[in-house]
Amino acid sequence: MPKFFKKLRRSAQKGFTLVELMIVVAIIGILAAIAIPQFASYRQKAFDTTAKSDVKNLMTDVEAYYADNQEYPH
Repeated sequence: MPKFFKKLRRSAQKGFTLVELMIVVAIIGILAAIAIPQFASYRQKAFDTTAKSDVKNLMTDVEAYYADNQEYPH
């Protein structure tokens, strides 16, 4: 095989084709479309859990105040 064809074949194998890059971008887009709503859902659940914990802590503090003073705070 002549040197010209070897050089041509070697240079043709460098890099990615446009189709390959478009497929990768599409896959990343699909994964992001799945992951972002899930992340938002987990954030909302964490916020709800934090709020419930804060209410329980407040209830404990109010009951401790009542135990010390025999009245609830105003």
